[in-house]
Amino acid sequence: MSRYLTIAVVLALIAAVLLGYFAPATAVHMEFLGTWFVKVITWFIPFIIFLTITHGIAGMSDLKKVGRIGVKALVYFEVVTTLSLGIGIGMAFLIKPGLIDKKGLPIQDASKYIKQGAHGIDWTKFFTTNLTLIVLVAAIIAGIVFNLMRQREVVLGWLGKASKWVFRALQFVMFLAPVGAFGGMAFTIGKYGIRTLIPLGKLMLTVYATMTLFVLIVLGLILRYFKLNVFSYLKNIKEEILIVFGTSSSEAALPSLMAKLESLGCSQPVVGLVVPTGYSFNLDGTSIYLSMSVIFLAQLYNVSLSTGELLTILGILMVTSKGAAGVTGSGFTVLAATLTSLQKIPVEGLAFLLAVDKFMSEARAITNIIGNGVATLVIAKSEGEFNPAPTADQKLTASPMVGH
Repeated sequence: MSRYLTIAVVLALIAAVLLGYFAPATAVHMEFLGTWFVKVITWFIPFIIFLTITHGIAGMSDLKKVGRIGVKALVYFEVVTTLSLGIGIGMAFLIKPGLIDKKGLPIQDASKYIKQGAHGIDWTKFFTTNLTLIVLVAAIIAGIVFNLMRQREVVLGWLGKASKWVFRALQFVMFLAPVGAFGGMAFTIGKYGIRTLIPLGKLMLTVYATMTLFVLIVLGLILRYFKLNVFSYLKNIKEEILIVFGTSSSEAALPSLMAKLESLGCSQPVVGLVVPTGYSFNLDGTSIYLSMSVIFLAQLYNVSLSTGELLTILGILMVTSKGAAGVTGSGFTVLAATLTSLQKIPVEGLAFLLAVDKFMSEARAITNIIGNGVATLVIAKSEGEFNPAPTADQKLTASPMVGH
């Protein structure tokens, strides 16, 4: 079904570009389709954030049981995902994918797209009326309370079922992605011209290049520190990477990845703890995409961001990105949550971004699954829970893996 949706999005984009080029006046009137789709997506934000954060905190008793391993895994997740967020922001500022000839779209004032004017954030109002932050705080409190309840397992079951239904509903909404993509692209081409395709292409190239460098350099150096080689590791999980590439979801290869990591020498308890937890707390590819997309939209709409606002974006993404666990459309929803929390960058820009979102989902999912495998290897090695099989093709500590 994902393949057909991708084809539908491609056809919708082609139709939108043609309409915008040959009939710009008509294309401009298609804006409501993109705006409507984004609005529907934002309806899911409070439910997804509350359910994912609450479920994650409420289920942390498993991490307490394994003590040091659980704490080490969470620390590793937070450090690496924060690093990936920072890399995404840095690369977006370095390459500037949202600019054409050093300028964004010909919009003099983006304040009409947002609730605030150009005078900055009213922090009192920001914290007292921001629905996303209110839901986040409520989710954290609820998660702690549920964690301490005797009926915790029952509550976890309810939360899991509720999350399943919400994400299922979101997946149905994503079937309308071609309509939203058509509306957003037709309006953009019709109003601002065919040259607006340039920043979209630059964004795609920047995202893919950044994630490739992240895997080979950042994750490669982490593995090298533990005397493992990133290329041998990638060769061992090539089947899982192909599964993720075909489905655009890292969850599709979760059982296979866990079995592969055990066969490579990681102990079952470490694999059973780190991999599932990593799917919610260690989304390296999603983190890069989210942070880069926020800066991309800011550049596109000529919105200048102060150092404080950049730190705010980083802080918000550190929390909201934890709810983007491998489900089609969830990363897009988290991006909408981040923009509505900041109240500075036009959330309407998501209709424009939707045009290429599907084509970057494979990169996100593949980077996520690679990152979770690396995390498992690192935790297993550091805890002495790594005993590789003595076979030539899976012996990760063989000479090619050792950095001298």
